[in-house]
Formats: sequence, structure tokens, C-alpha cells
Amino acid sequence: MKAIVVGGGIGGLSAALALQRRGVEVQVFERADGPNTGGAALSLWPNALRALDVLGLGEAVRRHAALGGDSGIRRADGHWLARTQLGPAIVARFGDPLVLIARRRLTELLLAALPADAVAFGQSVTDVVVGSRSSPATITANATRVEADLVVAADGVGSVLRSGLFPAAPGPRYAGYTAWRMTVPAPGAPESFETWGPHGRRFAVLPLGDGRCYCYATAHNLADRRLDDERDELLRLFGSWHRPIPELLATLAEGAVLRNDISELPPLPALHRGRVALLGDAGHAMSPELGQGACLAIEDAVVLAALVDPTDPVDTPTDLERYTRSRLARTTMIGRRSRRAGALHNHSTLIRHTAARAMNRVPARLIARGLRPVLDWRPPPPGGAEPR
Repeated sequence: MKAIVVGGGIGGLSAALALQRRGVEVQVFERADGPNTGGAALSLWPNALRALDVLGLGEAVRRHAALGGDSGIRRADGHWLARTQLGPAIVARFGDPLVLIARRRLTELLLAALPADAVAFGQSVTDVVVGSRSSPATITANATRVEADLVVAADGVGSVLRSGLFPAAPGPRYAGYTAWRMTVPAPGAPESFETWGPHGRRFAVLPLGDGRCYCYATAHNLADRRLDDERDELLRLFGSWHRPIPELLATLAEGAVLRNDISELPPLPALHRGRVALLGDAGHAMSPELGQGACLAIEDAVVLAALVDPTDPVDTPTDLERYTRSRLARTTMIGRRSRRAGALHNHSTLIRHTAARAMNRVPARLIARGLRPVLDWRPPPPGGAEPR
């Protein structure tokens, strides 16, 4: 079997590695001129760690920082609204921690596990023919047509291939808020927290365990407001909040802030057509409230590789029907939960703070139990049954 993966992000590289480990000949086409060495950090929950075990990278990832001890929610003046020991409760319930890892480091681990020539950079894919049982799929990359038994569309929320597969389906829609992400030097030994301020604004600090912090911030209805230097916008929105937020913002280097106007994708009728499978944000982009974007892309990769039969490429379209059955309901459910979680921040400050204080009365083990539909996932055996 010959497979082409379109997109060299976390999902695309995971798919390439999962397929390669099943004996598939894989080529990744990435439009950028080199590996993505930017980005901030990713949260990898127990479901993603199980998928990474299948790729042989689980233990290497577990060695990175995990959310442990106290975390919680604060007001803009620093007062704690809620505190919880969610990190230990996650481990107790699911057997694995929540791991925070730099996107760059996970990219390096994936690339190191692949053959040196697995990724072709500078390849812009502009078209796809989905193929059938009797004909291969075809992509057009840099004006050259290439055939494959399987094409994996991992080209992100703005996927060109998705629009070719489902031209009548609605595209991504603005989720109503903007997010900034950054990695900064840690001032001393900061705690994990998320601060809730007026107008739905948030700022979170998560120590990475290597002398740095991963931070993210959100604000509503700023999709049309862009600055040459996003540091100024962050200082305007959050510079008067409690310590150490102003100190962290003061350490930002120019160009160190990633800004994204958050988009989500309405559920598609399927995650495949013909010999083409949609993976990650290309198939089910969602708001980041549950931290499952990268996790679900890695899950997709492992399930896809397990369900295709590398010895019988003729039957790949049928295998991809099983892939849709395995993934569409789950990704739709998690996208819906993420949307509901984000809706809290559309309410008044009083309602949000009241909800946060209510968390103090809920034991961390019950919060963890509520995450079971998201985190209690197991990968399928290669060539075996569909995952539960």
C-alpha cells in the first residue's frame, strides 16, 4: 500500500508514523519549506498518551511536565475562586497524567521516528480526486499529479482537500473569541491557574517544568482587530491583572505570541470519501476548551492505521467507512462538549464567578469522573475491531 499524507503538523506526522509502522509506504507533503519549529505547547491527556504508546513515543512524552498539585480559577485581582487537585485525580482515575509538552518537541520526536525522506517540504497540494475501489486517489502537488492507494487530509482547519470532498458542506465558523498562546520564562515556581476577568477574558499559566511557563489568553469579538505586535494587545487587555501576569507579559520577545481567531467546524456527513480520509482539524476542528485538538488528531492517526489493511489496498474505501464509524460520533460529541464549556464565558461576570465558586464544592475525583467520555478511550488492535 502507498499512502500520501497532506500536512506535516502533529496529526499528519502521527498518521505517517502509524501507517509506516503497519508497513505502508508513506510520503508526507507539507507546504512549508521546513519543519514547524514554532508554536507554544500542547496538552496531551491520557487518551492521547495511549495513542502515543501505539506510536512508540508514549514514554518519551510522559517524561515532560505534568499538571500536578493545586490548580484552579482566580479573579483578575488574584483572589482564588476555586482550587482543585485535578491533576492527581486524573492519574487516579485514568492511570495517566495530563502532560504539557512544547509543540516543537513533539514535532521533533515524530520526525525522528520517521525515515529521513518521509516528509517532502515545499509541496502545495491544490486538488484531489477521491478514487474508488477500482481506481487510485490522485492529488495535485506543485502542478504534479501523484497517485496513491490512500490519501490522508491533515491540512488543518482551512483544509483545501476537505472542500474538495464535501463542497456543499459549511466551512469553519468563528467561535466568537480570539486566543493568544506563548511560552515565557517562569518567575520562580508559579502555580497553575486560569484567571477569569470581565467580558469573557481569560489568562492561564501552566508551568512546563523546564523553567518556562505555557500561557494562553482569550478575549471575545476581536476577530477584526490585529496589531503588528500582539504584545501591545495583551498588555492592554491583561497588563493590570494580578501577578505574575504583568511580569510574564513583560518578558515576551517580539514575535513570540501566536494569535488565532478560534474557528470550529460543523459536523461533516463523514470523515472520508473514496480513498481519502480527513484527520484532525481538517475533519473536526473545535474550540480548545477541553484541550483535545492534538489529542484527537493523534487518536485519528492510530485508528486509521489500525483499520486499513496494508495487504489489500483494493478494499481501502471499505476500511475508511469503518474509520468514519469509529471517529465521527466521538469527535462530534467532544466538539459539542467543548462548545458548551466555552459558552460559560458568554455569560455575565457574576454568573461565571458563581459557577467557579461552585467548583469548590465538587471533589476533584467527581470532576475527573465527568471527563470519562472524553478520556476513557482505548486504541484498537492493528487490523482488529473498531475502538470502543
